[in-house]
Amino acid sequence: MSSILIKSAQLVNEGKVEVADVYISNGRIEMIAQEINHPADQEINAEGLHLLPGLIDDQVHFREPGLTYKADIWHESRAAVAGGTTSFMEMPNTVPNTLTQQLLQDKYDIAAKNALANYSFFMGAANDNLEEVLKTNPRDVCGIKVFMGSSTGNMLVDNEKALEGIFANAPTLVATHCEDEATIKANLALFKEKYGEDGLKIEMHPLIRSEEACYLSSSKAVELAKKHNTRLHILHISTAKETALFRNDIPLKDKKITAEACIHHLWFSDQDYASKGNFIKWNPAVKTANDRDQILKALLDGHIDVIATDHAPHTMEEKSQPYASAPSGGPLVQHALQALLDMVKGGKMTLEQLVQKSAHNTATLFQIEDRGYIREGYWADLVLVDLNRPYTVSKANILSKCGWSPFEGHTFSSTIAHTIVSGKLAFSGGQLIEKGAGERLLFNR
Repeated sequence: MSSILIKSAQLVNEGKVEVADVYISNGRIEMIAQEINHPADQEINAEGLHLLPGLIDDQVHFREPGLTYKADIWHESRAAVAGGTTSFMEMPNTVPNTLTQQLLQDKYDIAAKNALANYSFFMGAANDNLEEVLKTNPRDVCGIKVFMGSSTGNMLVDNEKALEGIFANAPTLVATHCEDEATIKANLALFKEKYGEDGLKIEMHPLIRSEEACYLSSSKAVELAKKHNTRLHILHISTAKETALFRNDIPLKDKKITAEACIHHLWFSDQDYASKGNFIKWNPAVKTANDRDQILKALLDGHIDVIATDHAPHTMEEKSQPYASAPSGGPLVQHALQALLDMVKGGKMTLEQLVQKSAHNTATLFQIEDRGYIREGYWADLVLVDLNRPYTVSKANILSKCGWSPFEGHTFSSTIAHTIVSGKLAFSGGQLIEKGAGERLLFNR
């Protein structure tokens, strides 16, 4: 494996920004110092660039197997690497749903061949697969995913006994999608009665998939976790009200209940439905500007612990259908870091906070082994960014297989210059370098 020497970077790590050289050998960071003159196979002049730990995205949907007409591990991991995301954790609502250990292994086999980023996959829970869930290995599987709201196939867990069994016995972290199905169905019925099926509009989405639906489900998950002492992680918080469910008075490493914020809930609000339409249709829904602002506040004050994308591509044709027929989700992994860097430039967070919430905390929360920090001995998962080089999103530079982005036409203030994955230069100067593959994430559990 080749060695890499990064010279004169503005290194952003563990609450500090300082100029340093970094020497990488055999996939790991061997040395960090003010000046390193060790010979290397590759040398990167990083003067004027900022060096960050690669983002770790704990929630993506790469659609493989079964839905590869709109996304797959090869395409989406390329998009991730081009955007400075070096590790991902992928969700089980593929086809077939990842409800057995063999189906879980099948996904790892695909990633071992095709993933350009480091990878892990969630084991899926259903009403009837507790025996399979309990076989999950905490050492090399990121967690167990429970849909406590509508989902595809057999993945809505709405049986009380099944939920109790999962929360009481899960061998590893339990990650939940929290929306109360009964509330959503009742809201939808009311809107259909008032407006008819054809009268439903995207602006109604956050009213149908309401604050109440989110809070009822999230609070139930927290209650179950406290009852069973479960290690619970609630995904994509979308309301201000939910943020009060979480603590910020203890260190992250001691928390049993944690939470995630997503890029779209930090960037968009219900005011954007008029211009973006179904292209910002997600579950849980993008809600009010106040919800967006309070989620950011909770993220920065420690009630919410990490940032992710919920990257979930659909085709243009699917998203162009009428609101009621269009699926929820969209591609975000390629532009997540640039969106966050825009927020830094706008004074909404600091570079140090960005790194903490998108890399350090994700590694700590999931107990990822030797990743998420720029430290000697750790895997070299790194991204160099140019904060003064604008970048405009266009169809020509979108790498997700679906070919579109909710950021299309937007000019970001920063550009991704280089991405290093497990010690390999994987993206440089706007080009992917498709040599080698990402590594399987391991966990200190």
